[in-house]
This record gives sequence, C-alpha cells and structure tokens, in this order.
Amino acid sequence: MAAPSDPTRKARTGVAGLDDILAGGLTRDRVFLLEGSPGTGKTTVALRFLLEGAAAGEPGLYITLSETEGELREAAAAHDWTLSDAITVFELVPPESLLDAAHQQSLLYSADLELGETTRLLFEAIERTKPTRIVLDSLSEIRLLAQDSLRYRRQILALKHYFARHGATVLLLDDLTTDTMDKTVHSIAHGVIRLEMLAPAYGAERRRLRVLKYRGQAYRGGYHDFTIATGGLRVFPRLIAAEHRTDFTGEPLASGIAELDRLLGGGMERGSSTLILGPAGTGKSLLAVQFATAAMARGERAALFVFDEELGLLFARTKALGFDLEAQRDRGSLIIEQVDAAELSPGEFTHRVRALVDAHQIRTVAIDSLNGYQAAMPEEQLLVLHLHELLLYLNRQGATTFLTIAQHGLIGDMQAPIDVTYLADTVVLLRYFEALGRVRRAISVIKKRTGAHEDTIREYRITDQGISLGPPLEAFQGVLRGVPVYVGQDEPLLRDDPA
Repeated sequence: MAAPSDPTRKARTGVAGLDDILAGGLTRDRVFLLEGSPGTGKTTVALRFLLEGAAAGEPGLYITLSETEGELREAAAAHDWTLSDAITVFELVPPESLLDAAHQQSLLYSADLELGETTRLLFEAIERTKPTRIVLDSLSEIRLLAQDSLRYRRQILALKHYFARHGATVLLLDDLTTDTMDKTVHSIAHGVIRLEMLAPAYGAERRRLRVLKYRGQAYRGGYHDFTIATGGLRVFPRLIAAEHRTDFTGEPLASGIAELDRLLGGGMERGSSTLILGPAGTGKSLLAVQFATAAMARGERAALFVFDEELGLLFARTKALGFDLEAQRDRGSLIIEQVDAAELSPGEFTHRVRALVDAHQIRTVAIDSLNGYQAAMPEEQLLVLHLHELLLYLNRQGATTFLTIAQHGLIGDMQAPIDVTYLADTVVLLRYFEALGRVRRAISVIKKRTGAHEDTIREYRITDQGISLGPPLEAFQGVLRGVPVYVGQDEPLLRDDPA
C-alpha cells in the first residue's frame, strides 16, 4: 500500500478534468456537496474519489442509504474498477431491516427514533473504520427522516462538526428528488458541485457540471461538458485562451498556388485564422485541403475535422482532384477525424482539437464546416464565444486555422447561418457567376488583418490537377452578385484546355 499523501495537499478526485476545474482537488478535512438529478454520474464520481484515495493509502468509507453494497460493486465493475479492502461499503439501512414489521409501525418507530438511530449507526461506522475519505449517499434520505428544514439543518451541522473532529474529507451526495429548493447544505458545505443532464430534441443526452461554490479557493467557473463512459467521467474544462501562449514567428505561409498567394498578399500568416465563405459546391473544403497539403509539404503536421462529409467519400473525391489524404493520414502527416454533431458536445470537440494540437505539434487546423459545428450548438451566441476562445487558443499556439461555412442559396444575395466574419483574421469569399452560357466560380479576399491583399476578383477552376486561378476579372462588373455584365473587349475568362 502506498504511503499516505501529504495532508497539506488537496484530495484529488481522480476524475479527468474535474481536478483541473477545482484547482487541484478538494480541500482536505472539509465537507463538499455533489448534487444532481438521478443519472448524472454522482455515484461514479464518488467511487472514483474513494478509489483515488485508496491508491494513495487513504482508507475510504462509502455510507449508503439508498443502494446496496452489491449494487455499488456492480456499478464499479461496469467501469472496470475493483473496490479494494481500503474501501468499506456500509449500508446504513440494511435490507433486512426494511422487512422488519416493527420498523414499519409509525407509532412505535417515530421519525425521531429513526433519525437518532441512523446518526448513531453512522458514527459507529466512522469510529470503526477511521476513514480519511467519506461518501454519504444520499442526503435525500436524511432530509426525509428529519421531516422539517430546521431539524435537517441541525443534523447536517452536527455531521459537519463531527467530520471536522475526525479529520476526514467528506463528499455528500444529493439526488435532488425531495426538496430541490432547499439550499440548507449549500450554506454549510465548503464547496458545491452540480451535475446536470440535458436532453436535446435529437441526439444523445448532454451532460455538464458547474462549481457553484468553493470557499477560499479560485476555480474555473462556468459550465463544463462531461461524458460518462467505461472508466468513469471525462470532464472537458472550459477553454480559456488567455491561459495559453506560445512564442512563434509569424512568417507568411504559401498555399502552393502562385496566383492564390498573390491574391492573399503573399500567403497566410502563421498563427492567423481564415474563414472560407461561399455556397455549396464552390470548393471551400478543397481550398482548406490545399492549405493543409502545403503545410504537409513543408514537413509540418495538419489536422482536418470533418463535420459534413463521410471520410471514405472525402478520400475518393479529393484523390480524384490530386490530393491523396488517405496516404497522408497513413504516414502520420495528417490527423483527420469525422465529427458527429449529434453525439459530440462543443466542449468535447474543443478538448479534442486542443489535445491533438498539443500532442502532435499541429500547425495547420481545418474545420469543415461551421454549419456542422452549429448543429452541435444551436445557440448562436454561445457558438461565437466557443469559436472565439478556440481560435484565440490556436492562434497563440502558432497554428494557422481554416474554417469553412456554407451560405444559403447559390446565386445572388446569400446569407450565412451565423455571422463569424469578425472573428477571423482573413475572409475569403467564393462565388458562382454566369458568363457566356456557363456557370463559373470566382474568388476574392474581403478582409485580411495581417497584411495587404489584392482587392481583385479572380476566376478559378477545379480540375483533376486541383485548383487553378486566372487573372483578375477586370472586364466584368457584378460578379459578386452572380450575374455580371461584360464591359471589356479582350478574352477575360479562363480558357478550356485544347482537346
């Protein structure tokens, strides 16, 4: 058994991400409240808390008023955990007592006697096992035994003082099935953590947590997404870009297409973000792939997160255009992930992007598209805040980011489902236009914070050799509206290759 940990340090919960939110864990020898409706993961957190203590040589006690020892051990086994001898499970109301007729006679077994007997058994269990970590599951039963808020508050205060004398870190669980408006324990506990579960109209349930209170301790505020899987909870702390910064040189990066680099004023600067905007089919994804391929040609790694297209189709489509993404992935130059917006929360997506950038030193990130990202987070205001932190974080890591977004419509006035143009450092606009009996494509740079760029509009074409750009469309007016007027005399458009 490991030596007992330093009592001056915090008691880690062992839950990935939660200790980061709590600035290291729970303050020792204090009482904390973990509350949430049934199914939010309270028991899983409590078991992980005791297992973390057992691994550090700290004996634990799980006092249960609502579940049997067998049910708790089954819950642990579902996560591939084994409750060691250092963890004692004490059923405060053994199942056989529930069948005792004497205990079911309210005249002979009053609430006062029940509460007093419950408290006595609880104290005896603590005296017998002398635990360093205690879990009490759950307060709903204590609240029912107390019957009124005054007796309940007095009982919780008595428990708090008793725990303090015995030097234990205590986690009280509350399933919020009785009086959800009763905030008695909030004022008594040293810290309060709330777990929540949301059910969207479509897709898997979403879970999130928030620290409501932590006396004398700074913590990471706000909501944080989490999931429950085999092995316990995985918490994804809310990204705060201001906490992360890496020194890098912001040199211009070429795209591999000379005309495109001239349009962009020499290329894209390292550590900047680019929004590629246009209707469906204009080549937004391909343009992002072009920059990712150029990065890999420089010996860098790139990451591509695909929301809208199945990977097999993407590999086949881009290979026909001269980009062998599957081979780049197999060589390790390209990290490519299919993202299911119905199953993945925005917090988990941000965590995955950050983890890959940190682990693989990725310097080019492409997200295709923000329409899919918005499906994962319908609230426009929150999506903008998420994107702001993610882009700022990537920029500070020296990563060049490319975002695509599909506009509604094909020709004429078009609108994007969400306006994030002000977040990006560069905005590239793609358009269809009609000329000489054919549908053609045009590209222009609307904005670039990091340097000068051409204010021209160029035609471009997608062939089996990739993307090719023509000279500026100086002989046309109204290209961005989709129906241009020819005002020149020379041949202004890209010519077809001779047969």
